[in-house]
Order: sequence, then C-alpha cells, then structure tokens
Amino acid sequence: MLFSEQNYSRGEYGGSIEVICGSMFSGKTEELIRRLKRAEIAKLKVEIYKPATDTRYDETAVVSHNYNSIEATPVAHSSAILLLKSDTQVVGIDEAQFFDDELPEVCNKLANKGIRVIVAGLDMDFSGQPFGPVPALMAIAELVTKVNAVCVRCGSPAMYSFRRVASDAKILLGEKESYEPRCRACFHARD
Repeated sequence: MLFSEQNYSRGEYGGSIEVICGSMFSGKTEELIRRLKRAEIAKLKVEIYKPATDTRYDETAVVSHNYNSIEATPVAHSSAILLLKSDTQVVGIDEAQFFDDELPEVCNKLANKGIRVIVAGLDMDFSGQPFGPVPALMAIAELVTKVNAVCVRCGSPAMYSFRRVASDAKILLGEKESYEPRCRACFHARD
C-alpha cells in the first residue's frame, strides 16, 4: 500500500510528520490549509499553530498569499504546542522556520502519541542556506512535499527566496515588496 495523505487521515500508521517546504510564493501555506480543511471535513479534531511573531496577514489565522485562511493559535515557543487538547488528532504548524530549534522534538512527541502533524515552512533563507528547524523536520518526517514557485525573471521552477531589500537580518518579515521567487540561475545572477 502506498504511504499517502489518505492513509494518514485514517490513522492507519498511528502518528506521523508531514513537511511541506519550498521558497516564498510556492504554495506551502495553501497546501497546509488544504490538508487541514480535508481533515476537518473528515471530522477529525484539528489544532493549528503559528509563530506569534508572524502577524503579516492576521494575528490569529494562517493566511495564504491567495487569502485562503484557517484559524490558528499563535505561540511564542514550540513547547506551548504540547499543551493542546487531549482529543486532538491532527496538528498543523505554519511558518516552521520562525520557531525555535525544539520544534522537531515537539513534533516527534506529538507523532509518537498518534497525532498526525503537518508542518509548512521555508527550507532555505534569503541567502540559500538551510533555515531554522525545517531541515531537521524534513529528516524525521514520513512525508516531505517540496513545492516550487515560478521564477519572476525567467519562468523556470523557483526554489529560492531572493531578498529585494538591503538587509543582512536572518529574519525579515515581508511579502512581494521584499522578496521574489527565483530559479537557481537567476538567484545566483543577483541582479
């Protein structure tokens, strides 16, 4: 039998970790919302979390660039996710790259309790380096979905988030005014 999203939602394998990763504007949050809404349609008990620092679209909702949304609980530290309701079956976590390095351990604890954990986040920062806890989450996940955006320069699949503004800060919240998706060649051209 194939290891698929349908198998997870039936609880056939107990708990699990799914990671949705890629560049900015690649549809990570859109895919996270889709999977969580399907879990709700299946009448599963769903809890959704986001970093308290990410207030770009909404303070208490996960919102995609297409303005699809789902209510979420903002948390300052990943350990707060462990305080979820005891009947929770599915946990969604958005913007994983902004969480602390304990997030993989938190996700493992949840999955080991039989909970399906779905995490979305950037796998690389603006300089093309692994970002936050996402690479560690990819290593322990049963399923990793890497999505690509479209390069704004040439139209190729884009896996990089090119920062358009001058800043060396590791974390700089922004949208299209600050970032654009680029393919490998256009990212390294840096113009």
